Amino acid sequence: MKTKPLFLVLSAPSGCGKSTLIDMILQEYCDIVYSISCTTRAPRGEEEDGLDYHFKTKERFEELIKEGAFIEYAKVHDNYYGTLKGPIEDVLAEGNSMILDIDVQGAAKVRDYVRKLPNTDPLKIGYVDIFINPPSMEELRARLEGRGTDSAEVIERRLANAEGEMARASEYMYQVTNDDLGMCYKRLCDLIDALSGRM
Repeated sequence: MKTKPLFLVLSAPSGCGKSTLIDMILQEYCDIVYSISCTTRAPRGEEEDGLDYHFKTKERFEELIKEGAFIEYAKVHDNYYGTLKGPIEDVLAEGNSMILDIDVQGAAKVRDYVRKLPNTDPLKIGYVDIFINPPSMEELRARLEGRGTDSAEVIERRLANAEGEMARASEYMYQVTNDDLGMCYKRLCDLIDALSGRM
């Protein structure tokens, strides 16, 4: 069955289960590929080039910026992070879909980039962005505190960020609430199936 290749962009506040949901999607759909970001920061721990990130020198990253190779990039704490256009084009050309895990600011840059593309561009044809909401701020706080990995100060900062991100949720084509992981996953799968023509 021929499906429409999608360029999926997913955003969510920290603690909403986005990474878990993306892992579940990648396990279920063999034709969805995870977009690996580029960065100029050094690998941490077990991170591998081409698997966790494409690690680039600052010089090479800046060359790629000049070449217009990125659909979005940002400088965070003196390191660059960015998404290359080439790998997404390659995946879509093979008839597969690409999923991008990105924050609200990055998603806005991708949206602007895609908006300016010609209507015949595969990235524009397949573009879908989805925002994952927590059921409530109270529930998000409980989840972040339940992780036991962050200090109280970090949790407060994440919650403040979450409010700012949720205020921009209406910029997305679709919103899904993660009140129950299984139900939220099913909603996402239903969306992907409908949009890619699997139904």
